[in-house]
Amino acid sequence: MISYRSLACIAAIGGIISCGRVQSTAPSRVDPALAAGIASADSLIREAVGQLVPGAVFLVSQDGRVVHERAFGYAQLNDYEGHRLASPPAMRTSTMFDLASVTKVMATTVATMVLVDRGQIELDAPVWRYLPDFRGAHLDSITVRHLLSHSAGVVQWQPLYYHASNAAQTYGVIRDMPLQWGVGDARHYSDLGFMLLGDIIERVSGQRLDAFLDQNLYRPLGLRSTTFNPKGHGFTEFAATEQGNVYEKHMVYDSTFGYRYLGDPTAWNGWRQYVLSGEVDDGNSYYANGGVAGHAGLFSTAADLRVLLDLLNNRGSYGGKQYIRPEVVDAFLTRDKYQNYLGWQAPSYLPAGSFSHTGFTGTYVAGVPRSKLSIVLLTNRQNMGTDARGYFPDVGPLQQAVARAIANGAARSP
Repeated sequence: MISYRSLACIAAIGGIISCGRVQSTAPSRVDPALAAGIASADSLIREAVGQLVPGAVFLVSQDGRVVHERAFGYAQLNDYEGHRLASPPAMRTSTMFDLASVTKVMATTVATMVLVDRGQIELDAPVWRYLPDFRGAHLDSITVRHLLSHSAGVVQWQPLYYHASNAAQTYGVIRDMPLQWGVGDARHYSDLGFMLLGDIIERVSGQRLDAFLDQNLYRPLGLRSTTFNPKGHGFTEFAATEQGNVYEKHMVYDSTFGYRYLGDPTAWNGWRQYVLSGEVDDGNSYYANGGVAGHAGLFSTAADLRVLLDLLNNRGSYGGKQYIRPEVVDAFLTRDKYQNYLGWQAPSYLPAGSFSHTGFTGTYVAGVPRSKLSIVLLTNRQNMGTDARGYFPDVGPLQQAVARAIANGAARSP
């Protein structure tokens, strides 16, 4: 890959920085300890721009009030061949991001919460109650809870688009696929399990996943920039991801890279050959599910995501309205025997009770109920390209350091 000079951002008057424009909201009154944590987090993100990521949007909310919102760097830095653009578009706080696996919590998990709240889904009911043809010696014992806790034994990932081109076909492929582990034996993170949850939501509600969420949660909450297939809804401002599906193609063709595909890699060749912007990067969502799936496909902004985090921090209440009963939220955010939550991950680097999730494109969300904090850090790391081994920059340490800085600052506040 091309080696780019460091683009570490140095703040200047008016928000202009050396690697692009920093856009931020008007400052709010913040406790000095939390303000120091925010300043530390901002510094970490500025240093990462141009080295790990082309750009980022960072937002912090406390007790339902946005206390910090800032955009850094660029929405797209590189073209399809990995060359830097002559005039890269600036990142803005209104830029929409492909959330990747953050879809699992901000779409599928919250939709399941709503249906559990209404008594239409039971967590310990077998999957076949909702998907009647999901039957078999081992399938019969899989429950909704197993899917939410990634303990159903379902295969973690396979390129389903080699065998399916629509949602119905995709479901059939997953249903007929042998389990990889014993049901309930351990936690094995599975995209396919969350695709099944999306199928359950659609079967129970009688609506496609995107329509159900829009009607029952997103629009009532006032979310204007949270949707699947955003180009079809008229949105135009996106953070670009990778140059085609280079990473997934590598996964399919190289049995030592990620997950092993046992089929013939040359049997399908529909790979996209352009910079992905406003199209979901995940192949199983885009090629096999039309962009709407339980594991990936949701696009959103930092401002919208903080509303959903605030909703959970406030045990299902937002803007004076109870959307989900507190006991349902508590049931989902109680640690299970795998030391995680239903849908959500339990981050060891944040105070007890905190919940978080990451997305492969470089997205991150976290809630810290103890301090009523909502933390959103969205990056477009994939547009930096891959290294010599084929991997994208690792933003995990940055995400954790930023979240710790905010949580520690809030903890020092009186």
